[in-house]
Amino acid sequence: MEKRRNIIGIRMREARNMETPKATQRDISARLEVLGVPISDNMLGKMENGERSVTDIQLLAIARALRVNPSWLLGLSEEMRFTFHDSPQ
Repeated sequence: MEKRRNIIGIRMREARNMETPKATQRDISARLEVLGVPISDNMLGKMENGERSVTDIQLLAIARALRVNPSWLLGLSEEMRFTFHDSPQ
């Protein structure tokens, strides 16, 4: 068995499948394109399967596209969703 090349792939798929309706890899790829971090749906599949590594920039963009906490994707937190607070002025 080949070693996984990232630790976020399993949670990427989980977050995508939890959306209603379920988001496709093509949906997430389109969101990433809008965010300025283009990743093809084919590449996302390889990331989800652990066949491709993920850069820090990609990690943050993927978390934003999936609307999840980057720490959750990394398995460092059980808090899946971000809580947005207004910035003090």
